[in-house]
Amino acid sequence: MGAIRDFMDHHYRHFNARETVAAARAWEAHLEAGGKMLVTLAGAMSTGELGRILARMIREGKVHAISCTGANLEEDVFNLVAHDEYEIVPDWRALSAADEVALYDRGMNRVTDTCIPEDVMRHLERRLLARWSAACDAGERKSPAGFLFELLRSGELEEHYQIDPAHSWMLAAAEADLPVWAPGWEDSTMGNIFAASVLAGRLPHHQCVWSGTEQFAHLIEWYRANHGGGIDPSVGFFQIGGGIAGDLAICAVPCIIQDLREEVPFWGYFAQITDAATSYGGYSGAPPNEKITWGKLDAGTPKFFINSDAAIVAPLIFGYVLGD
Repeated sequence: MGAIRDFMDHHYRHFNARETVAAARAWEAHLEAGGKMLVTLAGAMSTGELGRILARMIREGKVHAISCTGANLEEDVFNLVAHDEYEIVPDWRALSAADEVALYDRGMNRVTDTCIPEDVMRHLERRLLARWSAACDAGERKSPAGFLFELLRSGELEEHYQIDPAHSWMLAAAEADLPVWAPGWEDSTMGNIFAASVLAGRLPHHQCVWSGTEQFAHLIEWYRANHGGGIDPSVGFFQIGGGIAGDLAICAVPCIIQDLREEVPFWGYFAQITDAATSYGGYSGAPPNEKITWGKLDAGTPKFFINSDAAIVAPLIFGYVLGD
């Protein structure tokens, strides 16, 4: 097998390390039995370039749907077309308030040690505004991801690519026509720009982009069509971080069972990587068994809870599943 898999099998024997290998092996077993996998992305995983390996997971059929924040949706595309203009700040912990003002004045938006140039946001704004406007005029409606997929498939960004397109998970998702939902999309740069465009009169209304509840309805329909019906394993759920990208998606099952009054299998696998503490009442640190009480998981669902840095652990699990 691959070097990463061999290393992990040999050394990752206890604690979070053992849980990491167990989650990867169970993912493999879930796919081998005919199950599908939904991945959720919180945090700044796209700016952390998780796309370098997530794109492979999509192209090799290891991931079948994604729920992510609006930031992860757009920041993969930002990186695709502006990577060379990004700046890394290795000593970011030492930045003073004055240093941060200087970055702001230069149009550099900091995400921990990585600064994203404002110019790329305005570049995408111009192209998406034209698509939103055309959709409003035609009475068409799409998901937030749908508009970005349309832009990527058009080929008009190709001359601006600054990374290997094989490293863009959004490009891989567009090519595969992968279902991608972005709950809470308004909490993102493009979501902010969309709202501002309506307020400023550049767009006539909000209706060309699916609302959060519409995205949720489409996710539910996808689950209904892919849960295996008790013959194949149900859909697996791999959660990076916490937040709305994970919680809205996992609520598809209790919504179907409790609100629509339909019988469907529970999620067939669950794993989460988080640095959130289990206490304080937050969803992001809630242990898997708590989800049983909400009708999200069953007592027998394989469950893995990895308290660690997703930027380190997720690529290792993906590499293991890919056989690297």
